[in-house]
This record gives sequence, C-alpha cells and structure tokens, in this order.
Amino acid sequence: MSPSSRSSRSPLYLAGLLAGAAVAHCVVPKQFDATIPRALPGSPRAWTYASGAVELTLAAGLAVPRTRRAAALATAGFFVAVFPANVQMAADWWHRPAPLKAAALARLPLQVPLVRWALSVAKSEEGRA
Repeated sequence: MSPSSRSSRSPLYLAGLLAGAAVAHCVVPKQFDATIPRALPGSPRAWTYASGAVELTLAAGLAVPRTRRAAALATAGFFVAVFPANVQMAADWWHRPAPLKAAALARLPLQVPLVRWALSVAKSEEGRA
C-alpha cells in the first residue's frame, strides 16, 4: 500500500475505531460505567451512553469528507476529555492482577498517539473543503 493510499484511509480507520468503541459502549456498558469518574454528576450509565453517542457522531463526521476536518479536531478534543476516565480506571484497577493492571496503565499513554492521529487527519484535510 502506498503512503498516499494509507493516508487517505487513515480517517476511515479512525472512524472505524470510534464506531467500534461506540458499539461496545452500548453492548457492554457495565465495563465502561466503572471508568466514569465519580466526580461527574448523574448516572455512570448515562455518561457511558453519552460517550458512545459522541463516538458514533465523531465516526460519522470523519467518514464524510466535507465534515472530516472539524470531526478530526473534535475527536482530538474528545480523546483529551476522556483521559480522566482512563485515570479513574488505572486507579481502580491498581490492586487487580498484573495483566489487568498493566492494561489499565497502558491506556494512559495510548491517548497521546490517538490525539496525534486525530490531529494528523485534521491537518491532512486543511484546504480540502
């Protein structure tokens, strides 16, 4: 695959990642409920479904060339905004078995390449719309 075809597919891969996460939020919400920071008001399930809806909306925006740049910038912001949920998960899973603890801790630095990916999609769309 040439670099240009990879970059043209990048927004669709990111959209797929977000759509998959959105589906997971609806199909197995309990695991996501546990990551909702307790400081947030209301039901954790409501936040779980809301974040799934946001992910699905962002995925749709990334899939459409006309809205791709704005959706990519919003996606980067979303990845930053959900970071506290990853911190909550890491704190809650601190005393779990090593593989689970490692998975929770690995999510923290994973946000950086996700944010960079979304920003690179936005940058690649500059001047296209």
